[in-house]
Amino acid sequence: MGDIGVTMMAKAWSSFIHADRGTDAAPARPANSRPVDSRPVDWRRRMSNHIAYALLVYTVLQIFVTMGALKSEGPSLLPYIALIVLVVAIIPSCRGYERRWNRLSDEEAAHPALASHFRHDRMMLWALAVGLPFVISGAFLLLARIA
Repeated sequence: MGDIGVTMMAKAWSSFIHADRGTDAAPARPANSRPVDSRPVDWRRRMSNHIAYALLVYTVLQIFVTMGALKSEGPSLLPYIALIVLVVAIIPSCRGYERRWNRLSDEEAAHPALASHFRHDRMMLWALAVGLPFVISGAFLLLARIA
C-alpha cells in the first residue's frame, strides 16, 4: 500500500469511528505529518534519556576500541590505564549534565526557551560519548609507541 492507500484507509477508519459517536469525521492530517502531542516537553527527561543512551554507546565503543588496543600492543598496562581514565572521565561529566537538568522545576523543564541549551548540551554529550574513547585510546597508543 502506498501513501495514498494509507491516507484513504486512515480517513475511512476515522469516519467509521466518529460516525459511531455521532460526530463529524476528524480532519485528516497530511500523510507526512506527525500527530500533535499535547504533553509539554520535559527537558529533564529528554536529557536523562540521552545520557543513558550515550553511556551505552560510550561503553560499547570503549570496549571495542580498548580491546583493539589490547590486541595490538601485547603485554602492556597502558590499555588498562586507558580504561580507568575513560571511566573516570565520562561518569563525572554525565553526572554534571544530569544534575544541571534535574535542578529545573516542572515549569522550567517545559519551557521552550531551553531548546537551544538542550541542543548544545546534547551535542557536547554525544561528542564526549563518541569521541572520548578514540581520543584517549589514541593518546595512550601514541605514548606506548614513543616509550
